[in-house]
Amino acid sequence: MNIGNVRLFKDIVQCKSISRGAARNNISQSAASQHLQELEKQLGTTLLDRTTRPFTVTPAGKLYYEMCREVLRSQEQFQVALEKLKSRVEGTVRVASIYSVGLSDMSRLEAEFGRRHPSAELRVEYLRPEKVYEAVIGDHADLGLVSYPEPTKEVACIQWREEEMAVAVYPAHPLAGRDSVVPEDLKGQDFVAFDEDLPIRREIDHYLKQQGVHVRVVLHFDVVQMIKEAVAWGSGISILPARVMRPEVAQGRLVVIPLESPKLFRPLGIVHRRRHPFNLATQVFLKLLKEQPAEEAQAAEIANSDPMR
Repeated sequence: MNIGNVRLFKDIVQCKSISRGAARNNISQSAASQHLQELEKQLGTTLLDRTTRPFTVTPAGKLYYEMCREVLRSQEQFQVALEKLKSRVEGTVRVASIYSVGLSDMSRLEAEFGRRHPSAELRVEYLRPEKVYEAVIGDHADLGLVSYPEPTKEVACIQWREEEMAVAVYPAHPLAGRDSVVPEDLKGQDFVAFDEDLPIRREIDHYLKQQGVHVRVVLHFDVVQMIKEAVAWGSGISILPARVMRPEVAQGRLVVIPLESPKLFRPLGIVHRRRHPFNLATQVFLKLLKEQPAEEAQAAEIANSDPMR
């Protein structure tokens, strides 16, 4: 049995489209259609009723689809078991991440992962939050990094870390000289926001509303880098995770001002498909991800207790 053909049929049914299933497997639609015809001829039955739009999976097709899922699951389990027998960590880790986790974060993780396990490969793709979930569910990513993680029937969540949010202003802004601000200080300010459909926008809006603060949203973006650029150019202020602004602060392009009580935090989580067996490379990368927040917390504790700070 050809594993590639098994995966192709599974993807066609999951996508409810021959063309999209073919694209997932990097083959043409005509090649996928030809494979289906040959498969139905071999089995002596119709698997997909193509007279409807979208097509309908026949009872025989459903049986074959379930068998495909079991075959692929067994193949994954076999790969995991086989890799455990090897002394070296090999294989590829596929990660889908929201943009605002930060390229610097992932570059550091990739460098450390490569140092520890030179025979393994880390692939990172940056996506909008909903696309991260789609990549995990569709088995295009082993792990997803998202903010405000939400478990579903298909996706499990692992708590990763919490990031303190802070006010971002350009250096010449009147608030730039402040050691801290309270929400009241933000009233009436021009504000550069995230797009309305993003979880982080809803949380920031809820926070400001609870404090009775109204801001003027002058621009909104779905990528944190665009928000930072807009603030740096003087378009307005924003509220962002403090850690993602470190490069711009070091360059003197942004000023980060802590929020006094009540503080605002952004939770980050690691999502993965339920009952999905991880290869050994993914297991060790997941361990590395879990190490990072603990190391940062320890470093922060040392810095806060340093009398020369």
